[in-house]
Amino acid sequence: MILTWLYAPGDRPEVVAKALRCGADAVIVDLEDSVSASRKEYARAATAELLTERPPVPVHVRVNALGSPWAGADLTALARLHGLAGLRLPKIDAPEQVVRVADRAGGVALYALLESALGVERAYEIARAHPSLHGLTLGEADLRADLGVSAEEGLDWPRSRVVVAARAAGLAPPAQSVFPDIRDLEALAASCARGRALGFLGRAAIHPRQLPVIEGAYLPRPEEVTAAEEIVTAARATPGAQALPDGRFVDPAVVAAAHRTLTLDPGAATQVALPTPRGG
Repeated sequence: MILTWLYAPGDRPEVVAKALRCGADAVIVDLEDSVSASRKEYARAATAELLTERPPVPVHVRVNALGSPWAGADLTALARLHGLAGLRLPKIDAPEQVVRVADRAGGVALYALLESALGVERAYEIARAHPSLHGLTLGEADLRADLGVSAEEGLDWPRSRVVVAARAAGLAPPAQSVFPDIRDLEALAASCARGRALGFLGRAAIHPRQLPVIEGAYLPRPEEVTAAEEIVTAARATPGAQALPDGRFVDPAVVAAAHRTLTLDPGAATQVALPTPRGG
């Protein structure tokens, strides 16, 4: 289960090389916002060279927006490379955009970034656009600007909307968008706790120092693992709804939540196998 995604600018291969070995579960090489127009071609070529072989961790590439002058060349250069684990598509606001990329991408996993009010409103349609779409996420900087909100609570509804749309479409839970302040790790931890409560799973980062905080926020605590093991064990012994000796009520929904907790903890004594959502 991928909990940490680390962004690295595509026009700085030395930074990408460090990102691949700093402990992130996956790396997102960015060809869009972090790369100036004058360096787009260099970033694309450097990324294509990297992906001719399989990297040590999964690598996704955020290509340029589909309406930009660079998106077509990005897809042509990258879509069928051996080391590519996924393409991140920015500024998606219609399912037809996903279909157009899927027709060119040769089956590579696609992830749609929703960065506008229109994209959020169409989240479920986009999530069901094509079997190659493996996930949704928010691009919160652009979305804040589009909505005119600054406070965290102003994004609670769009965040929940994306979580619900992904689940309804059979996709994996979305990861949180990046937290822009790399120094305030306490605020990052609080934001991750809020995201976890809303149904997100994992988070993108822009600096390696953020990775342990994200992982710590999303990995289950020891007491959560213990409680989940008790629930799964009780359900195996007596299928159906029941009350545990400590008063907790157990039904199939509670058991499913316990299973998910245990899948996030490799050291759990009671291992379970869950059905894989569409998109992995």
